[in-house]
Amino acid sequence: MPVTSHIFTTAIRNGEIRKFGTSAFQSHNRNLCCSLPPHSLKTLHALLKTSSSTTLGSGSSIKDNPPWYIKKHSYRTTSQQYYNLTRPQVNSILKANEYRFKVPEFDGKNVSSILGFDSSQLAANVPIEDRRSVATCLQTRGMLFGVFDGHAGCACAQAVCERLFYYIAVSLLPHKTLLEVENAVENGRAVLPILQWHKHPNDYFSKEASKLYFSSLRTYWQELIDLNTGVQPDTQEALINAFKRLDNDISLEAQVGDPNYFLNYWVLQVAFSGSTACVAHIDGADIQVANTGDSRAVLGVQEEDGSWTAVTLSNDHNAQNEDEMKRIRSQHPKNEEKTVVKQDRLLGLLMPFRAFGDVKFKWSIELQKMVLESGPDQLNENEHTKFIPPNYHTPPYLTAKPEVIHHRLRPQDKFLVLGTDGLWETMHRQEVVRVVGEYLTGVHLQQPISVGGYKVTLGQMQGLLMERKARSSSVFEDQNAATHLIRHAVGNNEFGVVDHERLCKMLSLPEELARMYRDDITIIVVQFNSHVIGAQSNPGGGE
Repeated sequence: MPVTSHIFTTAIRNGEIRKFGTSAFQSHNRNLCCSLPPHSLKTLHALLKTSSSTTLGSGSSIKDNPPWYIKKHSYRTTSQQYYNLTRPQVNSILKANEYRFKVPEFDGKNVSSILGFDSSQLAANVPIEDRRSVATCLQTRGMLFGVFDGHAGCACAQAVCERLFYYIAVSLLPHKTLLEVENAVENGRAVLPILQWHKHPNDYFSKEASKLYFSSLRTYWQELIDLNTGVQPDTQEALINAFKRLDNDISLEAQVGDPNYFLNYWVLQVAFSGSTACVAHIDGADIQVANTGDSRAVLGVQEEDGSWTAVTLSNDHNAQNEDEMKRIRSQHPKNEEKTVVKQDRLLGLLMPFRAFGDVKFKWSIELQKMVLESGPDQLNENEHTKFIPPNYHTPPYLTAKPEVIHHRLRPQDKFLVLGTDGLWETMHRQEVVRVVGEYLTGVHLQQPISVGGYKVTLGQMQGLLMERKARSSSVFEDQNAATHLIRHAVGNNEFGVVDHERLCKMLSLPEELARMYRDDITIIVVQFNSHVIGAQSNPGGGE
């Protein structure tokens, strides 16, 4: 379990962004999140030696010490090869990256509308390309929740999950507080932290880049000070500004480069890979969801009869969204109408139509060539940087600007699910809300069995009843709603119940095959305090 005592590191005179927040843990995992090329400098050798593999909780390398559930480079089809996982082994895999946090009912300022949250991750890629972040805003009200789905590597998702919440928090600070922060930094004084992080011990912070990240963040708040209009930006505006500014800084850092070989390679990795982001800012009864890409936020609403309804608080930015298709086509000449989106992908290559990084879809061809020619040789070995996208005439084709949706919480709004597309590819939003709702309320055992229109025999019905019995025990196995949802996303059969044999097959696939059958899955389930929300919705009506 994570260390629950808070570690306050208020001094920032060394210019490290990590010290600008507090944390509910202190991680000792030093391994990098992404693969890096070998380098001749002895000071980097030990670091890079382990960077191409994921790590276990103890920090040991999976590639050096493969666990029982990964059978490498073997494709024998016998069911005995991979599928003989016991229930404790299955639970061990599913619970490896789960995290739970209970929000204090009263923080000294306000009664919280949030009871707490559960989060969990299941990797398909090695290393996992998804990221997650949760933090409390200490100088303003509210909490931030985010899931980030990386592509072409994990570098961009890693950078965004570390940095975006700082940009949002700074964007929300009043001018007076920004001045106090800048004066303290300028004079080398300690500064009160603006974020309290709630992270799993295995979640990584790139300490090596912290000074660079802090420098960019400081430049941002200095510009906010200079541009002061006397009007405090609303939350929607702050979210949009933070997304756009971070993406701009990611691009600028890659263009400027760094004399440090490692940092130079890292900022280029971040810029040439990409990441979607779905972030919720929850302040009292107000939710603002800022979404860039195809991760999703879905609200779980309990109706008067006890049934569950899903309310989507984000729109997918891909070819299935007609408004997004119109937006993309409207931003480019008429003669590109048939090429800007091909085979439901941006320029025939990229599924999400909005993302951080991905400078291959934003920079001019001349700028790309200049940066690649001056960058490390290893960068050109990355397949993602080798080619110019086809029909690349009028960049940028991609933006990180989020779409922001506001919702005022009601007493019947019980929870919010944030999930990367690995979840929504396997489960419909209504099914997601039902599974979480029934897990939180425990009423699923009393519901009639539904076979979804299938004709079943008596033997199959007996099997379904046995599955229900097994499911009742699996609920008690899961102490985390996000883990319980992943269990269903990976193991559900055609009747909507978890099939242990299917679950074993999916969890025991070797890393070379896992990505062909499923994607990384990252989930955060935020549970609301209905009594507090009811009082906030009707402040004159008493409790």
